[in-house]
Amino acid sequence: MPIDQNVFSSLAAWRRRAVSRAVHRGARWVREAAAVTAERPGPYRFRRIGTGTRLAYPQGTVFGDPWIEIGDHCIIAQDVTLTAGMMPDLDLGPEPILTLGNGVVLGRGSHVIADVRLTIGDDCFFGPGVYVTTTNHSYDDPEVPVGKQWPRTDPVAIGPGSWIGTGAVILPGAQLGRNVVVAAGSVVRGEVPDHAVVAGAPAKVVRSWDPREGWQPPLRTPAPVPIPEGVTPEQLRALGELEQGEAAEEAGRRVPNR
Repeated sequence: MPIDQNVFSSLAAWRRRAVSRAVHRGARWVREAAAVTAERPGPYRFRRIGTGTRLAYPQGTVFGDPWIEIGDHCIIAQDVTLTAGMMPDLDLGPEPILTLGNGVVLGRGSHVIADVRLTIGDDCFFGPGVYVTTTNHSYDDPEVPVGKQWPRTDPVAIGPGSWIGTGAVILPGAQLGRNVVVAAGSVVRGEVPDHAVVAGAPAKVVRSWDPREGWQPPLRTPAPVPIPEGVTPEQLRALGELEQGEAAEEAGRRVPNR
């Protein structure tokens, strides 16, 4: 008696689903087990890694970790590079070289390269692919390849509360103030005052805060209204359904009678 081909197809499909589920479960287990926290520092010897901080797996290049301080409740996404010193296994002295404050978020694939002092203040948020460095190759000698010339270094500081957009580059010597916004793809050097928005390559101030006049030039959209504390998801859904009903009623009133 011939065997229905659908039986074989069903068994093969079931096996593929089972294997897929097993692979994904294994991948989740690896990501969880290989994440770096204060309780599970893995192979690293950070000068400090704070409570609630997590470096997602896979980590990017990490070296000079004894001279790296990471504050509390930081989120370091996958493939983020954190380095102190020009190469591994250097003695960088008694003081930290790279310091991340509390609540810092570094987006996937970002690079933070500190050959000299580099500080990132509390509650700074980086989009994916941000590049921050204290070092740049020089090109003084026209006869020597640029990559072989001794680099220049200059400390970098990013003030608390700043937002660094996707793909931005922060160059040696940059000193960003508090609550600075760096537009995606910008190249920043020099000093940026508090409460400024910079954009471009090289980045320039395109909007700033005046205590008397507010944002100049003025913002084009109204500020979003935050959700009040204590509001539950059920209440938000009910509010959304109520607003949809009111909008439908308003639209119905605007339709002329036929």
